[in-house]
Amino acid sequence: MMANSKAWANQVPEGFAKVLTDRKTDKILGVHIVSAIAEESIAEAALAMTKGATGKKLGKMSHTHPTMAEALKEASLAAFDRSIHLRHRDDKEGKKADK
Repeated sequence: MMANSKAWANQVPEGFAKVLTDRKTDKILGVHIVSAIAEESIAEAALAMTKGATGKKLGKMSHTHPTMAEALKEASLAAFDRSIHLRHRDDKEGKKADK
């Protein structure tokens, strides 16, 4: 949650959000949210899974700012190296990779 403004505002930046998707279908298989204020995002993750949303669709959804739900969006985008506030896997120097 180090990149999440709401977590910093609440003085609880420790934690993370992770979205697990099927490689072939992009179906959301599970979500991990570890934070002192994780309850703000759990309902959205459960709804996305219940409705069969894909990781890409979750990442494209609009989220208000600042909210903890933004961490879920970032986690979804990170699966495709498209996160806004997180370093990409192939980015060793902190610069966004050209895609």
